[in-house]
Amino acid sequence: MEEQSEEVYTRILRSIKLLRDGGPFLRPPDAKKIDRNLYELRIRGKESIRIFYTKTSEGYILLHAFKKKTQKIPRRELKLAVDRMR
Repeated sequence: MEEQSEEVYTRILRSIKLLRDGGPFLRPPDAKKIDRNLYELRIRGKESIRIFYTKTSEGYILLHAFKKKTQKIPRRELKLAVDRMR
């Protein structure tokens, strides 16, 4: 995260704060359910960034972030998030 430009870094932090405050009430375009207990936090802008997260009894765990360049979620990115969730 910290390697991003200041603008992108600020948008990421804003989205994480939105997740913390809005939690289960987040809907598209800010968040999207991907699979059972796997969600995608969507950071829009020039660079489309996605952060996979999961819910726990204590809150949320951010699993993996990447820059999305295509319409579909890259299989490799999804597999990494699912492995970390386990």
